[in-house]
Amino acid sequence: MSINSFGHLFRTTTWGESHGPALGATVDGCPPGIALSEADLQVWLDKRRPGQSRYTTQRREPDAVRILSGIYEGQTTGTPIQLMIENTDQRSKDYGEIAQKFRPGHADITYWQKYGIRDPRGGGRSSARETAARVAAGGVARAALAVLAPRLTITGYMVQMGAKRIDRARFDAAQIAQNDFWCPDATAVAEWRDYLDFLRSEDHNSVGAVIEVVASGAPAGLGAPIYGKLDSDLAAAMMSINAVKGVEIGAGMAAAELTGRENADEITMGPDGPVYTSNHAGGILGGISTGQDIVVRFAVKPTSSILTPRRTITLQGEEAEIITKGRHDPCVGIRAVPVGEAMMACVLLDHLLLHRGQVGDGPRGKIG
Repeated sequence: MSINSFGHLFRTTTWGESHGPALGATVDGCPPGIALSEADLQVWLDKRRPGQSRYTTQRREPDAVRILSGIYEGQTTGTPIQLMIENTDQRSKDYGEIAQKFRPGHADITYWQKYGIRDPRGGGRSSARETAARVAAGGVARAALAVLAPRLTITGYMVQMGAKRIDRARFDAAQIAQNDFWCPDATAVAEWRDYLDFLRSEDHNSVGAVIEVVASGAPAGLGAPIYGKLDSDLAAAMMSINAVKGVEIGAGMAAAELTGRENADEITMGPDGPVYTSNHAGGILGGISTGQDIVVRFAVKPTSSILTPRRTITLQGEEAEIITKGRHDPCVGIRAVPVGEAMMACVLLDHLLLHRGQVGDGPRGKIG
């Protein structure tokens, strides 16, 4: 397996398996002189950490990150930053049965078909546990963005669980950190809580979700035409997250239902520059940021590991039945929220560095 890196100038390589001794990331290209400590990264890992509520896997991992290189006297040196997170609560025995069987809906069968060998303990590299390393790398990106783009904020939240959607009219950003679902609609939280309790305890099932991530305060000009589009890299980054099956920018698929008059975000002149009357483009036109909010949504499929018996086959090609034991998220979308935020941070820092490298710090085209 050779493709474990993403990014151009700000580049992250993740390593490790779900049930190995540790996992982590090597972050290369972070500018020097950025104040960075393990505590700066831990705050983001704590958002993703398992076992914090009954609605996530009960695997108990502190997800304590260690910085092994690239820092001197509390500042980045510009050299590779090595991050390590030890695994402390593996139960490899839970996966004994699946060593000889493939879990439907999981990457077991494709890993075997490609490599002829796989690590069945928690899914190895295909496990959502790999995303802890991304969140740590995202913490590095956030620290750099705080210096290079201090107005920038990144906020993720869940807008849909199964067929149940939030009511945008009740959107309250203050609610996002106040519930187990990162949900901005307090009324939806109560319904989602009852629904997930039923799926988890009675139906032995799981459900998918849709996550929205918004970057506010991003400068105009990030991205490049054709093959260096900001939205292309954002879509690839979100699509690389475990269990993600769809990505939208701005209006996304709904843009197909709009007319040209409805879809075009009209422009007026404000005291500080262009002002848009709407944001169907999701803050990106022609692959380049407009200065509006950058809006990305991604769909996460239901967790494939469930206690309901499913038909499958064995390594020998025999038909069989499987029940996946272990500690699994009934809605993996909950812990995907901080992962989406981390990927947004990594991509935006990468494109900010690319932009500075090509055109410098200042705006190129003055308006007004």
